[in-house]
Parts: sequence; structure tokens; C-alpha cells
Amino acid sequence: MIHTRGLTRVFTMKKETVEAVRGIDLDVEPGRLVAFLGPNGAGKSTTLRLLTTLLPPTSGTAVVAGHDVTRDPAGVRSRIGYVGQKNSAGESFRVRDELVTQGRCYGLTVSDAVARAGELMRLLDLEDLATRRPGTLSGGQRRRLDIALGLIHRPDLLFLDEPSTGLDPKSRADIWRHILRLREAYGTTLFLTTHYLEEADNMAERVVIIDNGSIIADGTAEQLKNDLAGDSITLTAHTGQDAARAADLTGGVAEGVTVRVRVPNAPAALPECLRALEAAGIKVAAAETARPTLDDVFLTLTGRSLTDDDLPA
Repeated sequence: MIHTRGLTRVFTMKKETVEAVRGIDLDVEPGRLVAFLGPNGAGKSTTLRLLTTLLPPTSGTAVVAGHDVTRDPAGVRSRIGYVGQKNSAGESFRVRDELVTQGRCYGLTVSDAVARAGELMRLLDLEDLATRRPGTLSGGQRRRLDIALGLIHRPDLLFLDEPSTGLDPKSRADIWRHILRLREAYGTTLFLTTHYLEEADNMAERVVIIDNGSIIADGTAEQLKNDLAGDSITLTAHTGQDAARAADLTGGVAEGVTVRVRVPNAPAALPECLRALEAAGIKVAAAETARPTLDDVFLTLTGRSLTDDDLPA
């Protein structure tokens, strides 16, 4: 559904060259749910704009939904849906009219557009809002309308750019419930960005991480966590001196009285670790184990957090 080779995008700003995307090779199979992650300024949004024909590539190739983004952008647009970070609907028409108008823009007949709008309103629980204007809807309701607008023409591939950002936890869960229902109903390929790492961890079948314009990790969430981060053991010592000695013995990192140790299998490694510390005369006040997160994966690869907000855009 997505096939890129050597995809790049270079910007020139104030006579300075910025490589926003650097030679991306990416393949996405039909029907998959792929999360595309990276901190601010990593190249996520630029890559999405390249794949959706909103930006031309500087070099390289991209075939999306069977059409080349450079030679046949209209063909790409006819087979994809795009839900951006901002609201898609206008303020002048009612919800049903917005959907019908969007369907007509994609070439549907009036009757087909009306039928498709009704189908999506049922699936996305928008039927009771059909005569409301978008400006009167809640944030979660507007996002459901945005998704319906992106799906009105039955696209093979739907791009979702941070679909749940800014929503409260209940609305976020509601959006995901509807996204998964739609995927089950239509088998649509989903390619999404999100700042909520637990969403990618729990929902995506595949996670692709980008940093400085290059893909640095690609696999299932479990594969990435097992291969690149590992479990962690957190030890609390009685003194900073004990923590420093424990870190030297275990190969961990001491911060005050806390020691963090990366291991392949924390539950199995913890008893042996505690025995070794006891034999060395190091007293431990508390110990706990934890599975890694996707942020731990990124931290292992780059030395910083995926959720850093102070990176240059």
C-alpha cells in the first residue's frame, strides 16, 4: 500500500539547507495498522505530506495505493483518506451536508453520497448529530466527523495525523473504539502518527520510529522493546554510597539512592541480583521490575525521550 525508496525532502530557509527527510525506504502491506513515531522536528509531518502529495519529494520515489506521488498525485488522492491535526469540516453546513458534499467532491452520485454518509454516521455514532453544525460539536464528536470525511469515498488507505491529540481520556478511548470498528468493517490500511505512546503500543501492529529524518527502528512494539530496550530493575538503596556500589556491581545507573538496571528478563534476574548485592554487603530498601515502553526504545537508540517538546521544529 506504501512503497518508498530513497525518499528525501530538503528545505532552504534563509540560505540554510535543512534535510527534513533523508532517504526513507518504507513498505506497508495492505490492511495493516502502522504507527509512525518520532519527536517534534523528526520528520513525521513532512513524511506524511510527501506520502499524501501535499509536498513534492526532493528525490527518491513513493508509490502510494498503487499510484506514484509525483507522476500521478490525483490517482493517489482518489484512493487515500487524510485526517489532519486540524478540523476538516467547515462551519456553514450541517454534519450530514458536510459528508454528502465531500462525497460529491470525490465523484459520488447524490444518492450514493447520501447512502455513504448515512452508513458512516451509523458506524461513528453521528446520527443524532446529523442536523448540527460542526462548530457546536464537542472535540470528540468533531474528530469522529473528521474521520467520516476522510472515509466518505471508501479509501484503501487512511492517514491519521494525531487523531486523538487534545481529547480527554474518555474521548480518546471512544475515538479508538470507532477507528478499530471501521478497520474491522472495511479492512482499511491505517497509517497514523501519535504522541500517545500507549496508543501505538496497544493498537498498532507495527511501529516505525523516525529521528532526524531517518527511520531508526521498525517492527512490532514487542519486538522493539525486547530487542532494543529490555526489562528494567529499579533498586532503592539506603544511601547514595550504597547506590553507587550497587550500580558498579550490577552495571546499572545510579541517581541518588536509586539504581536502574537493564536486563533481558527482569523477573528472572531480580533474585540473583539481590543475592549478589547481599553478598557484597549492600542493603536494598526496595526493588521492582518493569517492562520497557516505546519511549525506552527511543531513549536507548538516541539518548533522549520521544516526548521531548523542546526540539526544533
